[in-house]
Amino acid sequence: MTRWYQRQITLAPRSRGLHLITDEVVRQLPELHGLGVGIAHFFLQHTSASLAINENADPEVRADLEACLQRLAPEDAPYYTHTYEGADDMPAHIKAVLIGAQVTVPITNGRLNLGVWQGLYLCEHRQHANPRRLIATLWGMPV
Repeated sequence: MTRWYQRQITLAPRSRGLHLITDEVVRQLPELHGLGVGIAHFFLQHTSASLAINENADPEVRADLEACLQRLAPEDAPYYTHTYEGADDMPAHIKAVLIGAQVTVPITNGRLNLGVWQGLYLCEHRQHANPRRLIATLWGMPV
């Protein structure tokens, strides 16, 4: 018999950058450990941050990705019309559209079945953000 679980996870506020959140998320999903095989879907309820899966070992990867995103969507570009929420708001929306707000990860033997070098990122695109809400939906067969 398959089981469904859904939980809202509140992520601590972070400054702009790409932050590895795998451990923080897993700690808040005790139901995960009871699933032998399944799917974990993560959805971020915000328009100025995003979710991604990428390198979990070398922090230079996150720094280089952030530098690239800053070049793709710089602050204070003269062509932005949505500017009343600050110089970092419109670039944050652009980056969130490019990266996306959701990821899906297989569950195997009570764990997220990420690759050896993969981790879940919160991509925070605002200089000073509030806590972020992540909806985790787990579906699978019990162990």
